[in-house]
Amino acid sequence: MTPRIVLIWCGLLFLAILNGGFREAMLVPRVGRGLGNAVSTVILSALIVAAGWISIPWIGPRSLQDAWTIGIAWVTLTLAFEFLAGHFVFGKPWAELLADYNLMAGRIWIMVLIVTLMIPIVAFTRRGL
Repeated sequence: MTPRIVLIWCGLLFLAILNGGFREAMLVPRVGRGLGNAVSTVILSALIVAAGWISIPWIGPRSLQDAWTIGIAWVTLTLAFEFLAGHFVFGKPWAELLADYNLMAGRIWIMVLIVTLMIPIVAFTRRGL
């Protein structure tokens, strides 16, 4: 099950990169940074729901605990990539990386993490796996 979890997460990462490119090229120039980030967050969340719904049967969790393990693994990989690659590879300062979590500033990025955590559980229970 573990290689499949990581493989699907790599697919989620690819979708996130495409979404980020779309946000920067199409959304932000048209609607501004704030609304562009919010719309991009909703789009990425929907893509994660679709990918998770489709892929969970292939990953093959045998229990609700396995589904939770998948969600936790995906969130852990996402956070590790976001902070470690974001800072050490892409050179973003920690403050900029943490700014995405400021709900008071209208940043709703945490929605992506919640969706990423929950879609394996929802797909497992709703699909009767």
